[in-house]
Amino acid sequence: MKEKIKIGIIGGSGVHDPRLFEDVKKIKVHTPYGATSDLITAGKLKGRDVFFIPRHGPNHTINPSKVNYRANIYAMKKLGVTHILAPSAVGSLNEGMKPGDFVFTDQFIDRTYKRETTFYTGSQVCHISVAEPCCPVIRKLLSDSSKKLGFPYHEKGTCVVIEGPRFSTKAESNMFRLWNADIIGMTMAPEVVLAREAEICYATIAMVTDYDVWRDSEVSGEEVVATMKNNIEKVKRLLAEIIPIIPKERTCNCKNALHGAFL
Repeated sequence: MKEKIKIGIIGGSGVHDPRLFEDVKKIKVHTPYGATSDLITAGKLKGRDVFFIPRHGPNHTINPSKVNYRANIYAMKKLGVTHILAPSAVGSLNEGMKPGDFVFTDQFIDRTYKRETTFYTGSQVCHISVAEPCCPVIRKLLSDSSKKLGFPYHEKGTCVVIEGPRFSTKAESNMFRLWNADIIGMTMAPEVVLAREAEICYATIAMVTDYDVWRDSEVSGEEVVATMKNNIEKVKRLLAEIIPIIPKERTCNCKNALHGAFL
C-alpha cells in the first residue's frame, strides 16, 4: 500500500511558527510510554500534513535526560509520520563549522547513559542497524535547499551526544576532537535510534551555536540562546522550503529497518 507522506518536526519551541501552517490545531496522543513533551501541534504546509513537538516542552523546562523520547517517537508513528526533521542546537568541535552554520549530521557517537534506547524491552530483542543513522535522501534535500537559500551548511558531520544538561570540560572537549567528532549535542541519541526502530526517515538540522570549550572560550546558556534566536528564521525558512519537496515515495532503506532486526 502506498504511504501518505506526513512530516514530523521535533525541535525547540522557537522553531514552530503557526504562521507557516494552515488548519493549525493542538492534539493529544496517548502512548504506552507516558506523555509526550507537550501537546502536538498539527497543521498543513502546501498540502502536506505536519506535526510538531517541542522537544524540551513549551517553555524549555525538560532537560535532555528527562525528555520522553520514546513517547515522542511513538506518537509520531501513531499519527502516521513518515519523515522527522529534527532541529537542535549544537557546539562545534571543528574549526570549519562556525556558529550559525547548519550541519546535516550523518554519524553520531553516543555518550549518554540514563536513557531508554529501544521500544523492545520485553520478550523481543531488536538489533536495529544504525550504521547509517540518518536518512540520506532527506540529508541531500537539506543540503540542496540550504545551497538554494544561501545558508552556510555542511552536508555531513559526526555528532557526539552527551548526557547533559551540563556542558563539557576542556579535557572532554579535546578528547572528542581526537575522536574526529565535528559537533556536540545532547538530544540526537536515542531520538534517531527510536525513529529507526519506528521505520521513520530521520534527519537532524544541527545549528552550530558556539565553539564549545576546546577553543579556550567559556560556553554559557546565554550565548547558545542568543545565537539560536539570531538564526531561528533560517531554520523556519529551511523547513518551509524542504517540506513540500520531500518525495511522495520512499526509496531509502529507512522504511524497512526492522527487516532482519529480530533473531
